[in-house]
Amino acid sequence: MMVADEMIPYGRQSIDESDVQAVVEVLQSDWLTTGPTVDAFEREVSRFTGAEHGVAVNSGTAALHCAMNAIGVGPGDEVIVPAMTFVATANCVSYQGGTPVIADVRPETLLIDPEDVRRRITSSTRAIIAVDYAGQPAEWDELRSIADEHQLTLVADGCHALGAADGGRPVGTLADMTAFSFHPVKHITTGEGGMVVTGNPEWAESMRRFRNHGMTTDGRQREEGSAWQYDVTGMGWNYRLTDIQCALGSSQLKRLPGWLDVRDRLACRYSHLLRDVPGVDMLQIRPDVRHAWHLLVVTIDKTVHGVGRNAMFKGLRSLGIGANVHYRPLTCLTRFSSAAGQCPIAESLGERILTLPLHQQVTEVQVEHVVDSIRNVLSGTTVQGEL
Repeated sequence: MMVADEMIPYGRQSIDESDVQAVVEVLQSDWLTTGPTVDAFEREVSRFTGAEHGVAVNSGTAALHCAMNAIGVGPGDEVIVPAMTFVATANCVSYQGGTPVIADVRPETLLIDPEDVRRRITSSTRAIIAVDYAGQPAEWDELRSIADEHQLTLVADGCHALGAADGGRPVGTLADMTAFSFHPVKHITTGEGGMVVTGNPEWAESMRRFRNHGMTTDGRQREEGSAWQYDVTGMGWNYRLTDIQCALGSSQLKRLPGWLDVRDRLACRYSHLLRDVPGVDMLQIRPDVRHAWHLLVVTIDKTVHGVGRNAMFKGLRSLGIGANVHYRPLTCLTRFSSAAGQCPIAESLGERILTLPLHQQVTEVQVEHVVDSIRNVLSGTTVQGEL
């Protein structure tokens, strides 16, 4: 079995000369932060997602924190989050003194289960955060109905889903607020970075203050107004995203539609090839959605070949395939151990899921090599036993 010359990562950035030139132009300008390139990037992402307002910040985690602060989450408040997500989805609630309440997921999609959400609502529930896991929109119509019934704010953790849509409606318009991430493994990158989009101008203004120490004006506003005065009206953080990073983001955004097409084509190729590999299954796709394919996640059924997820991970890595796992369910982490056992679907599938390489630099030949490598591991010639 051939080993890849270099590890094929599950995700990575794509940078070209146009990105470099965009950054150089800002480096040669008067504004490196809180400048006009930030405003431009916010407008461009808002336009792309169909949202009215965008607030750029320095990470997807900061975007989620800004959202929680804008809706006033505080001590005594509960916010429902899915078990299958990165820990930041829950931590952003705790940053505000609130309590994350973990809900289970659908077994076929790993998206938050609206019925389990409904069961976990109490008089203290303030909001629901749903994750567009792997790039697939959550069941937003059902979640909207539940949120409206109980007068809850609906927040999308869309960090996997820039460019996704549900029934022709883009992610960015499906919830009251949507958080995006521009980490290097995401669809576009600013190095590190994030953004919140919303249709609520008051929330947008609140988040702009919150990202800048709670100050009522930033440096450029004071410079343009020939004034030094400012006020601090509430708590805030330094969550600013620089013009340098926003220049990179704007340059990347121009190529996003083509990159989404590449990811979709590669996912289709995986789907076709994996049909002939019993015990290795892709997650289901909901009807009438455009999947953004941030992650290509499969489940490994040990009962079919005697090879479990951990052995598959080890075997693929030995063959130069950068497999990964997204994620350990929140209820399996020490921080949330008090909730262990409360999300049986996520906890069970958390032992079976594996992420395969998928990004705009992966080729169809490499996809074929990944699937051939999976077959090799299943044959038992590469790795023995479980980790």
